[in-house]
Amino acid sequence: MAERKELLEVAGRTVAVSHPDKVYFPQTGHTKLDLVRYYLSVADGALRGVADRPMVLKRFVNGIDHEAFFQKRAPANRPDWLDSVVLSFPSGRTAEEIVVSDAAGLAWVVNLGCIDLNPHPIRADDLDHPDELRVDLDPVPGVGWPQIVTVALVAREVLSDFGLTGWPKTSGSRGMHVYARIEPRWTFTEVRTAAVALAREIERRAPMEATAKWWKEERHGVFVDYNQNAKDRTVASAYSVRPTPDARVSAPLTWAEVPDCDPAAFTIDTMPQRYAEIGDPGAGIDDVVGSLEQLLELAARDEAAGLPDAPWPPHFEKQAGEAPRVQPSKRRAAAGAGTPPDAPAPPAPGKTTGPTGRRRSSMPLIEVARAAGRAEAMAGLERWKQRHPEAAALLEPADILVDSMRGRSSTWTRIRLNLRHVPEQDRPEQEPLEVDYDPWRTARS
Repeated sequence: MAERKELLEVAGRTVAVSHPDKVYFPQTGHTKLDLVRYYLSVADGALRGVADRPMVLKRFVNGIDHEAFFQKRAPANRPDWLDSVVLSFPSGRTAEEIVVSDAAGLAWVVNLGCIDLNPHPIRADDLDHPDELRVDLDPVPGVGWPQIVTVALVAREVLSDFGLTGWPKTSGSRGMHVYARIEPRWTFTEVRTAAVALAREIERRAPMEATAKWWKEERHGVFVDYNQNAKDRTVASAYSVRPTPDARVSAPLTWAEVPDCDPAAFTIDTMPQRYAEIGDPGAGIDDVVGSLEQLLELAARDEAAGLPDAPWPPHFEKQAGEAPRVQPSKRRAAAGAGTPPDAPAPPAPGKTTGPTGRRRSSMPLIEVARAAGRAEAMAGLERWKQRHPEAAALLEPADILVDSMRGRSSTWTRIRLNLRHVPEQDRPEQEPLEVDYDPWRTARS
């Protein structure tokens, strides 16, 4: 029996939706076709965030209960009316990525299983100069929504003071994004430098609520993730549906809405009506283009005052002026043992490759699991808690460090525990990992 397809007429083109009845959100029952129709209902707003930008395809081909995989290379069997462009990455690799320009392209990528949309901050006609500064506000576990709102309002103030206009949206996950259009004059490195200066200024103005610290063991409150502006980083764009049980949406807001907004109010069901009633709150973003000159001057002042470059993502080569790319706890432990502070870290227990070994420091971090999927890693954490109930009872939300680690074509999950709230004599030792997935060995095979 041939598979059923739904044929849609979109922007003068015919787009086939395969397996239209496949359920993508088991808790709500929404299907692939529901997802496509949602994006078409907000197409102008969604295209404002993705049109003419190279896009990484993050594909959930079996719905949100299954792991996604990242596809940078454009499918060979794409329609001839769909554009593409060749990007180069810090690794030295290149890839031909999809560029969506109209609602038909939007429907086509969603049919591939792209629940959320992940464009680069560049246009296809200028791949070296971003036209968007992205402020990603990422709360540490246990931080409530009101604190995120507070930091977002500080971010707006800082952007304005340095000549930029911020446009807020919920992330659709746990945090908030503030975007600012910029002149495409500066390189990725310069844009990231401006983002570091911005993050540090937000921290200076709201030291109790916000942090620019890269290492998770040093963070508190809301992390201003400046590294989302590094080359090869993408962020879920406006009107993206996120892979959450309630099919939540990354919702553009007016600043007047921000103080009292509820991110749970924006879903695949509620956004089409909101869009029909009020339009797109981010509609004017392309009309207000600013300069990075003032933020880059702030960055120069920070450097002159002795602040080193903030740490880069781990897959980037070490940059000139960057502080040692070693977690503070390891740096202190290595210094106490007479080891060079930027020496490579040993593998985890039972591993022959990869970073992160046993910690012996005032920040007592142990590793529990490395898994191909989050559910498997969390199950390993639960087994650890059952073996160490007294220590587990003393852990605070921010002590459980769950990292989604980006691999070559998919993510994997690492879980570490900070035992700082467990009395030293009661701290469990580092043990063999509960789940021992080795992403480095897999990548080489």
